Amino acid sequence: MNYSIIKRFTLQPKTLFLIDGLGALVTAFFLFVILRTYNVYFGMPPNTLTYLSLIAIVFCLYSITCYFFLKDNWRPFLRTISIANLLYCCLTMGLVTYYYSRLTTLGVTYFLAEIIVVFALVFIEMKTLAALGQKTRGR
Repeated sequence: MNYSIIKRFTLQPKTLFLIDGLGALVTAFFLFVILRTYNVYFGMPPNTLTYLSLIAIVFCLYSITCYFFLKDNWRPFLRTISIANLLYCCLTMGLVTYYYSRLTTLGVTYFLAEIIVVFALVFIEMKTLAALGQKTRGR
């Protein structure tokens, strides 16, 4: 892992909210528009895609709101979205397992890629929080 990324986010940690929010918006778009429209190529039930996209919209609104309105004390909010993202990964993995026999190769690939990307974001968020915690304790 390139720790210069973590260092950059320790200098501007609110940027993680923007990245998180935009990523959640892209996820919601893919789930609700692309995967539902071309469901035959992915295999996940449309209702499940709708619920996942609603979760992504909630995450998007949360993160964008944090980015624009938080001035101080943003650490608990970043921890919250990080944990929520981790739970989303667990939910998605559970759904992939549950619906595995219905999913196409493209569907499995999409969801595994989504889990990897979101998990990477969680990793960066947690490492940034840890680095900032050490920085605060070092004062």
